[in-house]
Amino acid sequence: MSFTPNRTQELPPLDGSGLCIGIVTCRFNEDICNALNSACVGELQRLGVAPEAIAQYQVPGALEAPLALQALAGSGRFDALVALGCIIRGDTYHFELVANESGAGVTRVGLDSGVPIANAILTVENEEQAVIRQTDKGIDAARVAVEMAQLLKSLRA
Repeated sequence: MSFTPNRTQELPPLDGSGLCIGIVTCRFNEDICNALNSACVGELQRLGVAPEAIAQYQVPGALEAPLALQALAGSGRFDALVALGCIIRGDTYHFELVANESGAGVTRVGLDSGVPIANAILTVENEEQAVIRQTDKGIDAARVAVEMAQLLKSLRA
């Protein structure tokens, strides 16, 4: 049996009711991360995720996020997780190291655990780029978390 995508097929509406979502927010570049978090939480609630079903945790920076996500995924409490943070390029190779390792770590946790993770750890050239993206990416992360949680629930049913 082959799969032929129907490009005109409408996706079901995103419905977060009944979902439990965990959010890990980095503190480094705090103002941007707080804006990401605010946008994400607001969108989760708009999608029907109950405020008490949104668990929020903070970590120092992007390199610490995968370990916190791994612990949350292993708890069995969450339908999806969200990683929020901001890495701004500096004058050294440190940017590439942090961006690559945090991204790979977040992906590995999702694949190893089977818990979907919306990765909204921004990697930008400067603070201006981060500010431009902070609200949209926070909203996107919420929508990805709900969509992937719905998809995996339907696949596992």
